[in-house]
Amino acid sequence: MSICFQKVTQTFGSKIVLKEVSFEVPKGKILFILGKSGVGKSVTLKLIVGMLKASSGQVLVDGQDVMQLQDEGLAQVRRKCGMVFQYPALLDSLTLYENLSFGLRPFCTPNPGTILMSEAEIRKTVLEKLSLVHLGPEILELFPHQISYGMQKRISLARTLAPEPHYLLFDEPTTGLDPITTQAVNDLIFDLSRKLKVTSIVVSHDMACALQIADQILVLDEAQIIAQGTVDEIKQSSVPLVQEFLKETLALFPLEENRSSTHDPSP
Repeated sequence: MSICFQKVTQTFGSKIVLKEVSFEVPKGKILFILGKSGVGKSVTLKLIVGMLKASSGQVLVDGQDVMQLQDEGLAQVRRKCGMVFQYPALLDSLTLYENLSFGLRPFCTPNPGTILMSEAEIRKTVLEKLSLVHLGPEILELFPHQISYGMQKRISLARTLAPEPHYLLFDEPTTGLDPITTQAVNDLIFDLSRKLKVTSIVVSHDMACALQIADQILVLDEAQIIAQGTVDEIKQSSVPLVQEFLKETLALFPLEENRSSTHDPSP
């Protein structure tokens, strides 16, 4: 099981956003896609779930070419992929319980033949996912505006986890957060990857976060991959843009240690 890009090119009119980009994310690993604004980072996530169709090349999810799938096939791929947006995107008129259980309701079921969950099963699932993001049942009857922004981010992540996706796709998950909440989000991404063995792709411009929890880092610039490798390999890169990212990051976090290499016993 993996996500694989094979010579993917994406154009919008005359603008080339991605040019023959190829990479693969092994099961249970965390890939950070880094780059400046507008280099196609978020486009990669949209291609994975079929929100965009690549101009050429193949986007494979578990061996299926997303570009060739019709509605039913796309629905199955999207159920495998949990998207965590830059903003919490909670429904203001619903309680936190209703937000968390939303994707488990009959109207969100992708196939008519799917066995529906009872309300007791839905509540059990909600409580399990809530505990994974270190929150308790006492907040379930609150509305989004009654909790902090950092808690809203956690609720958003728990909601994404509820249908038990195989892949987690994060779009700038720490943008606009204070350092403490940023660290909490990073810890959650790392812990969930290891505990649930889900594969995570994190689109970001934050090299510090990548150095801390990534298994692999991929740097995009001018529509192409300019650097790719483990944290140690990226630290030794001679590519000017990578050096620029590293210089700024290491000045702020000179002793930053990568958790993936020190705490993950799996190959």
